[in-house]
Amino acid sequence: MNKDYKLGSLVIMKKPHPCGKNEWEIVRLGIDIKIKCTNCGREIMIDRLEFEKKLKKVIGESNG
Repeated sequence: MNKDYKLGSLVIMKKPHPCGKNEWEIVRLGIDIKIKCTNCGREIMIDRLEFEKKLKKVIGESNG
């Protein structure tokens, strides 16, 4: 799968967050991955295999 993500990467997931945006920032990497919604700030933990299944594309790096 797509291994070009790292801490601070901005990613687009296949399904949008209930707030209406599907752009997320990776804030923790490990066995589990923590991603933060760039619109509402909600953070979720997701296991790496599930994250890689739901990842649509990596769009860049976070500016802050």
